Amino acid sequence: MEAAGKSVCVTGAGGFIASWLVKLLLSRGHYAVRGTVRDPGASKNAHLKALEGAGERLKLLKADLLDYNSVASAVAGCEGVFHVASPVPSGRSSNPEVEVIGPAVTGTTNVLKACYEAKVRRVVVVSSVAAVLSNPNWPKGKPFDENCWSDEEYCRKNEDWYYLSKTRAEREAFAYAAKTGLDVVTICPSLVFGPLMQPTVNSSSKLLFNYFKGDRETVENRLRNIVDVRDVADALFMAYEKPEASGRYICNSPPIKVSDMINILKNLYPTYRYPKNFEEVEESSVYSFEKLQKLGWTFRPVEETLRDSVESYKAFGFLN
Repeated sequence: MEAAGKSVCVTGAGGFIASWLVKLLLSRGHYAVRGTVRDPGASKNAHLKALEGAGERLKLLKADLLDYNSVASAVAGCEGVFHVASPVPSGRSSNPEVEVIGPAVTGTTNVLKACYEAKVRRVVVVSSVAAVLSNPNWPKGKPFDENCWSDEEYCRKNEDWYYLSKTRAEREAFAYAAKTGLDVVTICPSLVFGPLMQPTVNSSSKLLFNYFKGDRETVENRLRNIVDVRDVADALFMAYEKPEASGRYICNSPPIKVSDMINILKNLYPTYRYPKNFEEVEESSVYSFEKLQKLGWTFRPVEETLRDSVESYKAFGFLN
């Protein structure tokens, strides 16, 4: 029997962003949370069961997003749904349509269809700036905003399959919303850093983690658009709770050069071996996150994000 309260479902609950969202929802006290995972009994989901309020108000359900019936049963009776799960390719895909694009689109359409059938009040979908930035026709020098969509043909030509999967899935979400009247809001985060709750290093955290390995003397001094995982959870929560939220929202903090990021890390943790040389690169993308700020969203200082990320890597034993 689920505890009294508003029932909401979080897909892919054991992941990096979803774990923080589950924690935030439980901390509010009046949400009963259903989290979909591949294996509810797996030790990798133990961090969710250990959360405050989890015993009374968290239910982990086995669901496969490509199996409509398992999704429909997870969503039934829920007032809101956060669709966070998405395939992230770990390397070069030999069959991107089957391994990356198909699952992202089918998973999203299954979730939306189930939400429509269950008369869910609002669905918040995690997309990505990958669905925004790959557009050669966007005016040079103009910050990317919510009106910009990645060009699907351009993504195909460059074999940017993850970008294409996020673009197709997000477009599908809005097309389905237009057709059915389902209330859909999307959040498009940039590169997500921050402390881990799950006991594995996820793909975005690996990028930061690799700076500590000392196996690269030279790195590209590109402009990095990063955002704290806890701020992404806040954005998702606001997109759900605020009646005025609509459309898509870019979720990003001010960009930072890799060299500046490494200088911050060096000051905090001087004993690690960092890259010594920085190769300047022309390319840089800047995003406008004004729309999300107008909703009341704020972001934490990058120093806090970097420090808390490293402390969590150390706590898990990934760094000495």
